[in-house]
Amino acid sequence: MSEYHTLAGPSQGIVREKMSRFLAFAQPVTSSSEAKAFVARIANEYHDARHVCWAYMIGADCKEFLSSDNGEPSGTAGKPILGQIRSFGLTNLAIAVVRYFGGIKLGTSGLIVAYREAARAAIEAGEITVGYEMASVRFTFPYLAMNDVMRTLKDSEARIVEQQFDNSCMIQVSIRSDHAQDLMRRISDISGTSLEEDMP
Repeated sequence: MSEYHTLAGPSQGIVREKMSRFLAFAQPVTSSSEAKAFVARIANEYHDARHVCWAYMIGADCKEFLSSDNGEPSGTAGKPILGQIRSFGLTNLAIAVVRYFGGIKLGTSGLIVAYREAARAAIEAGEITVGYEMASVRFTFPYLAMNDVMRTLKDSEARIVEQQFDNSCMIQVSIRSDHAQDLMRRISDISGTSLEEDMP
C-alpha cells in the first residue's frame, strides 16, 4: 500500500524545563535530502542555540529514518524525537528541536522527557492527514492518439506534470504508486504509445 499518515503542513511546539527552552519544528517531507535541508535551515535560523537535535522518517513502509543528538548525551534527543514520530504512526516527516540551555542541567532522563514532549507538542499542534506515495510515469504517443490518451488520463487520478505536443507527443504524469501499473497497462493498450520510464 502507498497510503501513509503525515502532517498536513509545518507545525511548532515549545516545552520549558528548568530554564531550558525546547522549540520543536515539524515539517512534512518526501525524501531524506528534503529532511536534511529542513534541519539545516532550522540550524541556520537558530544558530545561537546550543543544540539542534532532529529525526526524520521517510516512506510508507517507514524503513528509512535517521536521528541526531547533535552533541547531547547519546540517545537523549534524536531517539525520543524519532520515537514520537513512530508513536503517532507518522512518516514522511522531519522534526527538529532547538534547545536553549537555561543553566540547569537536566540529566539523561530529563533530556529524554523534554525532547520527547517537545516533539509531541509539535505533532499535536499540526493536523494529521493521509498521504500517498507517488510514482512518475512518462510515455510518448502519436498525435492521432491524443483523444484516447487524454480520455484514459481523465479516468484516472493522474496529474500531468509535463507535456509536449508535436507529431510525436510526450506526457509525464504523477500518480499514486499503487495505481501506476494499472495506468501503464491502459496506456500501453493505446495504439502507438510507448512507455519511456516508470520512476517511483
